[in-house]
Amino acid sequence: MKLLNPDDPILKKGLPIYDDSQLKDYGYKDRKELVEEMFDFMGKAGGIGLTANQVGINLNVFVMGGHPSIERGMKIACFNPVILSMSQEMVKLKEGCLSYPFIFLNIERPRKIVGKYEDENGELQEGHFDGYMSRIFQHEYDHTEGRTMVDKVSKFRYDLAKKRADKLLKKHMRELKKDAETSN
Repeated sequence: MKLLNPDDPILKKGLPIYDDSQLKDYGYKDRKELVEEMFDFMGKAGGIGLTANQVGINLNVFVMGGHPSIERGMKIACFNPVILSMSQEMVKLKEGCLSYPFIFLNIERPRKIVGKYEDENGELQEGHFDGYMSRIFQHEYDHTEGRTMVDKVSKFRYDLAKKRADKLLKKHMRELKKDAETSN
């Protein structure tokens, strides 16, 4: 698996309804194999959510969770997710995205949602999410609809976040270079 460039057209269009017969097009024998690979990739990339289209797989599925400090490491796979309802209470928090490395944006979202999805066993689930799991579900659901966190802020705010990210990355690269020089 490899993350697509954030300008890739697959990230800008909604994903079709998932069907198990589509798995063979991507070389997977079943849902569990796909989910396992997505969780593995997401963990190595340092994420807490990953939608299939972010890695070039045009399937309506995302995985979320797996971080020990969020819901005790709960992991959830969502095939054909739908948001049934959202709370009136809104919360603004910084969000990041594996598709936009080092970029963090303040995004306002409903605090609670009720979502419906099929799990990796093909069983229909209804989840009542609050806090971070609600936010992750909403963020990844946006990806299934062809939206990203960047679509939720002004160009000005996005450009500022990009500049901050560039500075952080340059600083990090200088520190790595310095460390390499001192260890030689």
